[in-house]
Amino acid sequence: MCNSIKFQLSSCKILSIIVTFFIIVSSEPCLSAPYQATGIKIGEVTPTSAIIWTRLTRLPHRIGSEVPMPEIYYRNPDTGVLFTRSETPDSRPDWVPSIRYPDECSIDSIEGAVPGTSGYVRVLYKSKQATHWDSTTWMIVDQQRDFTRQILLTELTPDTEYDMLVESKDEEMISTGKRIQGNFRTAPMPDQPSDVVFTVSTGQAYGDQDIPGEGWKIYPAMLQLKPSFFIHTGDIVYYDSRAKNISLARWHWARTYSLPTNREFHRQVASYFIKDDHDTWRNDCWPGMQSEFMGEFTFEQGQKVFLEQVPMRCSRTYRTYKWGEDLQIWLVEGRDYRSPNTIPDGPEKTIWGKVQKEWFKRTVQESEATFRILISPTPLVGPDRKNKRDNHANQAFTHEGNELREFIAAQQDMVVICGDRHWQYVSIDLETGVREYSCGPASNAHAGGWSNDKVMPEHQYLNVTGGFLSVSVHRENGNPTLTLRHHDVEGRILNEDTVIDL
Repeated sequence: MCNSIKFQLSSCKILSIIVTFFIIVSSEPCLSAPYQATGIKIGEVTPTSAIIWTRLTRLPHRIGSEVPMPEIYYRNPDTGVLFTRSETPDSRPDWVPSIRYPDECSIDSIEGAVPGTSGYVRVLYKSKQATHWDSTTWMIVDQQRDFTRQILLTELTPDTEYDMLVESKDEEMISTGKRIQGNFRTAPMPDQPSDVVFTVSTGQAYGDQDIPGEGWKIYPAMLQLKPSFFIHTGDIVYYDSRAKNISLARWHWARTYSLPTNREFHRQVASYFIKDDHDTWRNDCWPGMQSEFMGEFTFEQGQKVFLEQVPMRCSRTYRTYKWGEDLQIWLVEGRDYRSPNTIPDGPEKTIWGKVQKEWFKRTVQESEATFRILISPTPLVGPDRKNKRDNHANQAFTHEGNELREFIAAQQDMVVICGDRHWQYVSIDLETGVREYSCGPASNAHAGGWSNDKVMPEHQYLNVTGGFLSVSVHRENGNPTLTLRHHDVEGRILNEDTVIDL
């Protein structure tokens, strides 16, 4: 007599079998491993250089929502009982977390997982008009940096459209893997009048996608504008709920940048990335902050992961770029040098730190650009909610906020663009006249924290909605003109503001 055997396969095991079968039966060379399922990013573009970021992956596609994500519980230090976050008395309990993966799942097989793999990459590139391709050398990806590689392209031609191919090979340099086609524009020379268009976004929460499983509507909408570059002001990913170790932090980036809208956008548009609290460590964080809530994942690891996941190739995250004669932007760091939010305000309390602040003032005063724009991860004007104490629009940082607003107000044709706030606005500071544009969050589901009927004296425009900000610089009858437009998630213009240099 034969024994009956009942097989019960978990969703993770079934998915693993399907993916393995797909790889084995596929005979197309372009589907050979390694893959680049988390796409490419093009960053820190200058008139003559650009950085190309990529990551090699074991699978051709991300794992979808057919598999669940891990659950996080928190251990009550007095009773030892485990609770979910919603069951705890604090929204971010200072309790040790416990990670529970779905049955037979691991970090490599949960929703959004894109496990990395070893191998080599190189970049082929040429101007659109050229017929000859230049090539970098083959470079091995860094296993210690999540199988990523950042490749610097130099000696490029200013104000030029470039085509490129990011190619891959396995670690034996035998099998040719997936390649990605991309394109970008270099910056014009600093003394060259040039039309420039760029877009700005913030608040990209994975759970608030408006194209479920695909990503966000703002990305195809921004592509329609053919931007020269894109700026993400921070809160690119949200670590708080599930990044309880460095592997889960990296998973946050993989699941986000393997989404089709993000992959398609970033292969065609150069970007500059800024980090804020949620993509550094946790809400309203600062160096030296103590919390059991984030488990094994540390503030310092958050700083490290950011630098490996964006195209930057340096540790100093504040910088300035000039795009032609009429535009210069400043991208500032708001987490690495800040004082604790909780200490009393005064001359020594800071968000930027002394060195960065001195650099900012010096480079602004040296600038000959017609329009100068500070891009800040957090507000300088606001207004913000009374219970907040994390930015320069809050009373907790009044002293430094006043210092920066007074400095900016003394400059000609200088405005501020900020992220962080979950609503769009244009505000004018009542004391100094500094003008600030909040780009608003990436989706309508992420909008909130304010209400449209709460119009303050500072507000020139207010809208609690998702979308993005676009900025264009051009010359109109010989006069340099700066136009800032708020868009909804579909790209429709909600507000327009124009500054003309006379």
